[in-house]
Amino acid sequence: MNDVSLKLKPARRERLADVLYGQILEQITSGQLIEGAKLPSEARICSDFQVSRPVVREALMRLQADGLVVSRQGIGTFVKSRPSNRLADFAASAEIASYLRAFEPRLALETESAGLAAMRRTKAQLNQIGEALAALETAFQRGETGWEEDFAFHLAVAAAAGNELFPRLLQDLRDIMSGSMRMALGLTRQGSEDRRRRVLEEHRKIFIAISSQNADLARLHMRYHLTESRARVTGSYGDL
Repeated sequence: MNDVSLKLKPARRERLADVLYGQILEQITSGQLIEGAKLPSEARICSDFQVSRPVVREALMRLQADGLVVSRQGIGTFVKSRPSNRLADFAASAEIASYLRAFEPRLALETESAGLAAMRRTKAQLNQIGEALAALETAFQRGETGWEEDFAFHLAVAAAAGNELFPRLLQDLRDIMSGSMRMALGLTRQGSEDRRRRVLEEHRKIFIAISSQNADLARLHMRYHLTESRARVTGSYGDL
């Protein structure tokens, strides 16, 4: 009898800093910590959550980088903005930190791939980017999040960069990108028509820059799009 080969996935181990980030974020989105409220001291958080000071500092650093809190030297850390409480509909609290971290390597990778795509793309590759854009618009019209169509658009741009490592690296990020895209686009789907229009317009500008072979503009629009995508998760939601 032949042995059966099992394909098993290792259990996910949450990073302590992500767990702490998520729990503080929950208190902000739920209104337990309102804008302007002062967070407990690092020592108090260490005691309350039973974690080390480096873990607390990393979580606070990530919260500050995401624009959720602000640190005032010698005074303390204060809540800066309150994201939508609908975040919990699309991701577990501890996952949100890792999803937001995904935007950092994407900024480095996709900004450059967009510039190279503008210089190197073939007509067939440009058509593929355009088809992915049209599919994303159709998904929005159907009321879907469109994350698969969104990923296809970004993958098509990476493929047009003329270096097989760009799409390969993007595929390596697919799992975490799918989570961040579901989260950002899920909020967009539940948001205003103007918000959905802006998302499509950001993609359209990337496509136009690549089509016109303007590398600097392609980089600029890709960076702007990724920065705005992150802001749609962490920013205020007055247009929902």
